[in-house]
Amino acid sequence: QRAARSSPHASCRRVHAVLLGTSDGRPRQETSLPKDKEKKKKESILDLSKYIDKTIRVKFQGGREASGILKGFDPLLNLVLDGTIEYVRDPDDQYKLTEDTRPLGLVVCRGTSVVLICPQDGMEAIPNPFVQQQEA
Repeated sequence: QRAARSSPHASCRRVHAVLLGTSDGRPRQETSLPKDKEKKKKESILDLSKYIDKTIRVKFQGGREASGILKGFDPLLNLVLDGTIEYVRDPDDQYKLTEDTRPLGLVVCRGTSVVLICPQDGMEAIPNPFVQQQEA
């Protein structure tokens, strides 16, 4: 009866083959990618380096806005702003900014929530060109 059963070593070889990824129990050979097909470092679509140590304005998902001096960033657009000021929105109309501000100081802005980045200087509010003018 013993000869009819498979030896425990045969089952060990099967488990070993499954763990190593080969059907015959031989070790899997290491494969490497050619040098030209290695992972390339992701490059950001925006070049924020020209705005380092300059005041920028950032708009976030949800409508918040802030401005501060850009101190650093990464490829995921996480931003470090110093001397940050948040522009407080009108409690009645969430899309309207008030003249009130709130100082925040040094802030890390998560890149996934950043919607818009623009330089603070040269930015001015204009009337909405798409609103129909009412005739008098």
